Amino acid sequence: MDLQEVLERMGSGKLYFWSDEKLVEIQTQYMEKLYDFNQTRPAEREKRAALLQEMFAEIGERCYIEPPLRANWGGKNVHFGKGVYANFNLTLVDDGEIFVGDNVMIAPNVTITTATHPIHPELRRKQAQYNLPVVIGNNVWIGAGAAILPGVMIGENSVIGAGSVVTRDIPANVVAVGTPCRVLREIGERDYAFYHKDWPIDLEG
Repeated sequence: MDLQEVLERMGSGKLYFWSDEKLVEIQTQYMEKLYDFNQTRPAEREKRAALLQEMFAEIGERCYIEPPLRANWGGKNVHFGKGVYANFNLTLVDDGEIFVGDNVMIAPNVTITTATHPIHPELRRKQAQYNLPVVIGNNVWIGAGAAILPGVMIGENSVIGAGSVVTRDIPANVVAVGTPCRVLREIGERDYAFYHKDWPIDLEG
């Protein structure tokens, strides 16, 4: 299998062997930029923003990622909308495409992964894998330590509880929690009146 076919299979959901030497060589080039990003000083915001423009497939205005950032391909297959905030220790297993909408909030220690492996033990021994895209809608909040697994779609405005493992699609406008992650309730009128238990919202939305 030549390199071009491997690259095509990476984005198609088909099996391929990730240990291909030429593939590893290309991947290393992207990881070098990720290394540079993680070595920036807190005051070097402009440098960080410029590096993210080089690293990511797409990144909108007003995006901020707190180092350290981990990414298999240094963000090569990651598409961020506008106003995305990601706290420290975000892990992006971006062998496949990751699409994140506008104004998404990502808490510390979140993992978003597109890569997975067949159950077949001999194929795994030979380092076979396949990739399924992840899509996260606008205004989603992902709680600390959550894991978003390959092929998942999360609808706009939804909240994913801390520590959740998202194994299947989550609809829009819900609070979802747990392992595996399940819908707890819809986001309703009370959420527009109170921000914590019976504490009323006292700021303009």
